[in-house]
Amino acid sequence: MTLLGLQVCPKGARSRPYPLCRKRPRAFFDRLIEIKVIGLSKPANDLGRDRVGSLLFRLALPAIAAQLINALYNIVDRMYIGRIPDVGDMALTGLGVCFPVLMFISALSALVGVGGGSRSAICMGEGQTERANEILGSCAALLLLISAVVTAVFQLWKEPMLLLFGASGNTIGYAADYLGIYLWGTVFVQCALGLNNFITTQGFAGFSMATVLIGAITNILLDPVFIFGLHMGVRGAALATVLAQGLSAVWVLAFLLGKRSRLRLQMKYLRIRPSVLAPVVAVGVSPFIMQSTESLVNIALNSSLKYYGGDLYVGAITICSSIKQVFFMPLQGLAQGAQPIVGFNYGSGQLDRVKKAFRLLFRSTLTLSTLVWAAVELFPGVFVALFNDKPELVEAAVRVLRVYMGCTFMMGIQNACQQTFVALGQAKISLFLALLRKVILLIPLVFILPLILTNNQVFAVYLAEPVADFLAATCTGLVFLRRFPKILEARRKELDSSAE
Repeated sequence: MTLLGLQVCPKGARSRPYPLCRKRPRAFFDRLIEIKVIGLSKPANDLGRDRVGSLLFRLALPAIAAQLINALYNIVDRMYIGRIPDVGDMALTGLGVCFPVLMFISALSALVGVGGGSRSAICMGEGQTERANEILGSCAALLLLISAVVTAVFQLWKEPMLLLFGASGNTIGYAADYLGIYLWGTVFVQCALGLNNFITTQGFAGFSMATVLIGAITNILLDPVFIFGLHMGVRGAALATVLAQGLSAVWVLAFLLGKRSRLRLQMKYLRIRPSVLAPVVAVGVSPFIMQSTESLVNIALNSSLKYYGGDLYVGAITICSSIKQVFFMPLQGLAQGAQPIVGFNYGSGQLDRVKKAFRLLFRSTLTLSTLVWAAVELFPGVFVALFNDKPELVEAAVRVLRVYMGCTFMMGIQNACQQTFVALGQAKISLFLALLRKVILLIPLVFILPLILTNNQVFAVYLAEPVADFLAATCTGLVFLRRFPKILEARRKELDSSAE
């Protein structure tokens, strides 16, 4: 049967049209993931034998596409809300107040999902598939527990929390309406984002990308229906997001319950096991901190620029950070493509492939970050104009963008080395490097540099970003040069001793 361009076939009968559901309900999930979509029906990538170069880019391209799709879906969401008749500006401001909560919820999914994906990749490389299944089950149970706790606590303290984050009497109603509905979909967010890492880990990059694509398309289509067609305003935007994340969660669960997945969600493993989750959380703390501290950085930058420069420069930093965030997404996609390769081959003892994967990741991210830096330094006005057309704001943003992005070329070093530590399961080093750039360096510099450069304090605030980039990348590179050979040598000795 062909439905919306999707052909559904049972195993052993791929050449015949076949209905999605038959009378045997137990096989529903298996048939669901047999949907043939371009690029999704291919066999899983062989993480241990395929050429490292082609393997990295086959895994990275869907990850990069997923990052960009997710960004598009967030931008379109804001565009719809900002165009609500009469109250669009206040509604958009109310949504902005909710962002720290939304970032924290997604950071919790990274805490469990990224850590679990890294540990399960290593276990699969070691041939311990049952151990990897146990990690999946325990992570799923923890995500469900987190969803219940977050929903209950945040619903109870919703309005005081939003007022603390900057809501006013004019915006608290819109913020509370949006967050009140969004929180009921926390379980969908945790499943869609957290468990999707276990699909990527197995080399099914196309299926992983489809998780994001399904949610993005659904949200973009439902937003105008609920916001304008049903006159639900911000509540309609929240409901569209919840339904979109719910559909993504169903897609992820369908895959992990089906026979195609090497890792299977099984009831016997669906429980909280501290011994299993401790190393998972230890590795996941790094990406959790990277995401959750983003709101702290925004607060520090906005408050300092408000004090030294006023609303004009607060608007300029919003444009600058948006440009950097969009350009950073391909770097994250490359790292996501490399992580399962590094983790699997580290676990299986193929350490030469680990080195090859890192070298290729390093060259790719450094090249890309350098090209981005050159483009922004040469043509800042082109990028600023994409976000705003008011002459005064454009002029200010162009002037400070070159400073803000001054050391962006070094982000390739930071990203490749830090994410390789995550893939190798190096929890302590990953945690330190996650704290280094934003918490240890950037936030203090935002407040210290204006006290030193008193003649141009606005410039000093923007200067904090490239200084932090330079120091963090240099430190990360030096730590990696020292620790990476030792980690591989320790693994080689461990394998030699187990073979004796």
